[in-house]
Amino acid sequence: MRREILVVAAILLDRQGRVLLVGNDWGRRGQVRYTLPGGTVEAGETALEALVREVREETGLRVKAIEHLAYVVQVEDRRKNERTLAMAFRASYEGLLNPKDPDGHIVEARFYAPEEVEARLKGHLPLFEPLMGYLKGERGRFYAYGGWGVPGVRV
Repeated sequence: MRREILVVAAILLDRQGRVLLVGNDWGRRGQVRYTLPGGTVEAGETALEALVREVREETGLRVKAIEHLAYVVQVEDRRKNERTLAMAFRASYEGLLNPKDPDGHIVEARFYAPEEVEARLKGHLPLFEPLMGYLKGERGRFYAYGGWGVPGVRV
């Protein structure tokens, strides 16, 4: 049976235009992968509720307002027989960085300049291409990938 995963992520910018990324060590093996703060929408939860919860858990920040849908990414991972649909929202926030991830995966939360974001995400196309496009002014795009490491299609 195919697994369907719904993910939300927040694009949070500081006053200098730097992007908040979180360092995830999902396998707890010291292999940190950087992403936008966010995560899976849980049963009984709306996408926006999940966004607020995930940002709070992973960063300690409170979402003040969700400004707009930035982009949507679909990844068909045939190897794992799963489809992930991820929505990234531009949001404003308040508070101080203080991650308290109950799952214990987040090892860092920090703002990065766009060129640093590019360096941290470059090898992970479904994260890299949509976010870099958004930071360059593209809005409302849909990206489709046939896997996590293959080139995608932008609409």
